[in-house]
Amino acid sequence: QAYLSYSNIAALTHLAGKPGWDITKTMDNVRIWTHEEGAVLSFKVEMQVKVPSHVAFSLLSDFSLRQCWDRHFLTCKVLQAVSEEEKIYHVTSVPMTGHQPRDFVILVSQRQPCRPQEPYMVAVRSVTLRAVPPSPEFCRSEILCAGFQIHSNSSSSCTVCYFNQVTSGVMPYLAANLTGSSKSIEDTALECIKFLE
Repeated sequence: QAYLSYSNIAALTHLAGKPGWDITKTMDNVRIWTHEEGAVLSFKVEMQVKVPSHVAFSLLSDFSLRQCWDRHFLTCKVLQAVSEEEKIYHVTSVPMTGHQPRDFVILVSQRQPCRPQEPYMVAVRSVTLRAVPPSPEFCRSEILCAGFQIHSNSSSSCTVCYFNQVTSGVMPYLAANLTGSSKSIEDTALECIKFLE
């Protein structure tokens, strides 16, 4: 478990630090970036939020609040509190047209910064839990690496960056989006800002 949580945080740090991010869209408080490497597509959503970084961190690290702003989440329940900083959740998502509804078993690891210039981190990855085998009503999907980095800008504002390394399981939700025919990434980012503020 210690290794999993360490690798969860390390994978997010590595993804965030990769060179070669291309900006694809800029709005008032939201910027969307993509990164392609072989068959792996990653995206980053950067949001400017008018709340202190520690407030954004406490709201975003509690995944049971995710349905308040992310309409892709249908249900989200804690399966296991591994430690104060790690929880395992079972998430079900809204079915896309023509697709079976998906579910995910995810480890969410949260870290506070050790030094003032470091971001708060909330890292997410899929794990296997014997107690929750795949069920026929859902298509079990995998999250390779996702999560939030929250950088403090001032005592009352912060920059929230959401990262996701996209697998075929998440692709139906994004394909329409990145080609511009759907605005779900932007809409979700705006809902997230509204929720945090």
